[in-house]
Amino acid sequence: MKLAIRPKKPKRFIQIPQNLTSVFSISSDSSQLSPPIPEIDSEIDRITRLINDHPFHPLLFRHIPPSLLSTTLVEQVLGRLFSGHSNGLKAFEFFKFSLHHSQSFCPSPDAFEKTLHILTRMRHFDKAWELMEEMKQKYPSLLTLKSMSIVLSKLAKFGSFEDTLEAFDRMEKEIFVGRVFGVDEFNVLLRAFCTQRQMKEARAVFGKMYSRFSPNTKTLNILLLGFKESGDVTAVELFYHEMIRRGFTPNVVTYNIRIDAYCKKGCLGDGLRLLEEMEQSNCFPTLETITTLIHGAGIAQNLSRARQLFDEISQRNLKPDIGAYNALMASFVRGRDVKSAVRLMDEMEKMHVRHDNVTYHTLFLGLKRSDGIKGVHKLYRKMAERNFVPKMQTVVMLMKFFCENQRLDLGLELWEYLVERGCCPHGHALDLLVAGLCSRGRVKEAYMCSEQVLERGRHLSEGVFLMLERSLVQAGEADKLRKLDQMIKRLQMVLPSSRGHALGLSASTTVN
Repeated sequence: MKLAIRPKKPKRFIQIPQNLTSVFSISSDSSQLSPPIPEIDSEIDRITRLINDHPFHPLLFRHIPPSLLSTTLVEQVLGRLFSGHSNGLKAFEFFKFSLHHSQSFCPSPDAFEKTLHILTRMRHFDKAWELMEEMKQKYPSLLTLKSMSIVLSKLAKFGSFEDTLEAFDRMEKEIFVGRVFGVDEFNVLLRAFCTQRQMKEARAVFGKMYSRFSPNTKTLNILLLGFKESGDVTAVELFYHEMIRRGFTPNVVTYNIRIDAYCKKGCLGDGLRLLEEMEQSNCFPTLETITTLIHGAGIAQNLSRARQLFDEISQRNLKPDIGAYNALMASFVRGRDVKSAVRLMDEMEKMHVRHDNVTYHTLFLGLKRSDGIKGVHKLYRKMAERNFVPKMQTVVMLMKFFCENQRLDLGLELWEYLVERGCCPHGHALDLLVAGLCSRGRVKEAYMCSEQVLERGRHLSEGVFLMLERSLVQAGEADKLRKLDQMIKRLQMVLPSSRGHALGLSASTTVN
């Protein structure tokens, strides 16, 4: 039975704070991509660009020898396709090609989960089910709680309440055959709703199924975190006391959630009070606890307390990680002490703590306010020298900033930087760049960027197409407009567009 997806209104993206992901984590050996092996780096770049830059299936046979496809290489290529928001069907095709034509590729949980994530993110649920069905037959060990979580979370986001429950039932009866569903699987279902702040649905599922799946500590912590994510401290405390009445004993995750709820509201004093309560209960604070409080100190604009809490990490026989450094950096940026944030970035290098996307994004935000285009450009150059590829949110922020400051040269440079590294820049980045280029009569460059997106199997937004249509007609470039129209219609044959995507020229439109 094929699962129908009923469209829902789009919702704001929810990011679970780094310091609280443990309560939602699913046990898996593939939670992190393995570091690339230097010898295959160039092949990873080549294959990623190849997949992004060309049409579908035939090129794989012509340009990728199956003997080249090791497990590590496939994992790394899929990681690049995932972070670059590449066409989900291309990633699916690459995984299947590796699976069916390479004797040296043994499908790993990481490769399977990345492919599932790419497909469901682009709402290709039929392909996700197809992939899970094949894994059930050939590699049932790859069907883990994490893979279940990926699919259910995206269904909760894009589908309906009924769709998600139906998928859970289908997984139990048709996909995870032979596995007895218990509280761990129940927790995955609850997590799917809680990560989307759908607490009414989460409570409904809890009330309907708790008698079948005996809740454990993690179950109640997932619900507590869901209430915290909804931003209602009162709801968090009410549910916490309900948990206590049920005979629940709070653990360190419970305290971390409550502390974060207060810190997010700027109530640092309440967070510190709970820290004392933890210690008195012999529930020892973790690195995540202190990191949460550093965030809270930043929100409360108490920079000295943020630094003090950071310094206490080593005094507690803990070692600061990238999350703790990023929390302190965010505190400096919130307090407009960007110089200290820059020095902290240098300190991280000395301590061999690698910068991640949060590090760059946070400092870019600070430099935008303090140093303007000069400071942002300097950090951008530093990032590019290290071949760091930023995530979508940072790309869109930079593109918007460059275009607003009349630096279309930097916008185009960022675009080319991403394309050269096998990324297909996100649609919002293209919208901003095309709008900036067309408004200044640079239609040829706007057309070139749009053509690259279509070549990579991604649709144009309706707004971008209309801007290009108007600008190309005014510039007397009817041939380019017809070519764009043909590319859009060819892509629709392989990958149907959704609402808001360009459909090309209508039959009644004439182009002279």
